Amino acid sequence: MPQMSFTIATRGPGFTEITAEVARWVGGSGVAEGLLTLFLRHTSCSLLIQENADPSVRDDLENIFRSLIPPADAPASRWITHRSEGPDDMPAHIRAALLPVSLSIPVAGGRMVLGTWQGIYLFEHRSAPHRRQIVAHLA
Repeated sequence: MPQMSFTIATRGPGFTEITAEVARWVGGSGVAEGLLTLFLRHTSCSLLIQENADPSVRDDLENIFRSLIPPADAPASRWITHRSEGPDDMPAHIRAALLPVSLSIPVAGGRMVLGTWQGIYLFEHRSAPHRRQIVAHLA
């Protein structure tokens, strides 16, 4: 049962596609059929399978989450009490609570069974760049 840890550098808020990196590892794992589990070891970002053809889909997703859950220093966020790590921290935790931090993807013929327009993304919710760890398990 192969297991791997990926370190992903983000540029700040937004999507970082990791499909190719994960696909290379799956292809070299020696496992032809199985289930890939990806688990994100953080509480202020998320993992998503999302469209990888039109970037406006990701832009719209970013915008809706920014408008639904604004920073803690915004007037609409006066109710937020956790502020010790900056105005972006608690909103990042809320977004991560609403979105997945793990994914399950079938593997057949040594390849992930993703749809034609699907890609795997780390969705960074914090304002600054971070180094994020994802543990992959293939069985």
